[in-house]
Amino acid sequence: MIKLFITDLDGCISMPFISPDWKAISEIKSLSERSKTEEEIPALTICSGRPFPYVEAVGQWLNVETLMVFESGGGMYDIKTNEISWNPKFDDEAKKAVEEIKEWLRVLIKNYKGTYPEFTKYTDAGLVNPDPAKVKRMHEEVLNHVTDNYPMFEVHDTDISVNIILKEANKGQGIRLLCEKLGLELDEVAYIGDSSGDIPGLEIVGRSFAPANAKDFVKEAVDHVTVETTEGVLEAYHQLIEMNKKELLGG
Repeated sequence: MIKLFITDLDGCISMPFISPDWKAISEIKSLSERSKTEEEIPALTICSGRPFPYVEAVGQWLNVETLMVFESGGGMYDIKTNEISWNPKFDDEAKKAVEEIKEWLRVLIKNYKGTYPEFTKYTDAGLVNPDPAKVKRMHEEVLNHVTDNYPMFEVHDTDISVNIILKEANKGQGIRLLCEKLGLELDEVAYIGDSSGDIPGLEIVGRSFAPANAKDFVKEAVDHVTVETTEGVLEAYHQLIEMNKKELLGG
């Protein structure tokens, strides 16, 4: 029985720099609301590399009432109590390293016009640029620098971003902490993601999904591939509901 459905944001709930599919989002929100009274519908939450303000806003769109994970696994937000908690592995050493990395990134982005840092991130560092070619080149530079100087961190990329994450605060660890706090087993949750940063989470959950727009290696790693982005999240949600119905009926 899947009790919680976790979704990534960029590439899943919506595509960056493109107006959201509000019809599909409204349907996802409706299922999220119904999960409070219908046993076969898993509750909905978010696990995203985006910073807190972005995740909190989308959580409001979707009427999420359970804990949400932001900065991959660096932070967790309880919308009911309006409280943030930080991954305990983000210690003073990691904080100092992030500050150093951010200083280096401020120099790097001068060579890549149109790039900006994700200003409000606390436990990791990220860069955003709408040009995938620039992102690819930046990713190579960042990966080399971080691998050589900060082995406690890992580097992930999407078509529009590069993210430097504490290894012990990636999405896999974020989902583990989330399950611990909610009293759930990992096989009781499902996750949908589309990029390399999602792999640590997709590998540990009971059911894994990727939308059709995901990286090929991500699609190869999951249980189910859906249609693209928001419609894909909605499709995965419906699949989980049907699976749960069969389990409740003993089938």
